[in-house]
Amino acid sequence: MAKIQLNGRKITLRSKSSIHDLLKRFKLINKKVAIEHNGNIIPKINYKKKYLKNNDKVEIVYFIGGG
Repeated sequence: MAKIQLNGRKITLRSKSSIHDLLKRFKLINKKVAIEHNGNIIPKINYKKKYLKNNDKVEIVYFIGGG
């Protein structure tokens, strides 16, 4: 298990969870999102390759249309 901080909240994930797995868990997989992992912006192409570990900090921002 890995304990991470997601948007300021502590959550627990399975070991070897990727950013892609995190987006699936929170039903954000088909949304336009920006991911910051430990202070670095992660390109979408790397979501399946970037694995999360204990004490990582992740910020997810998703876009909402409006006017």
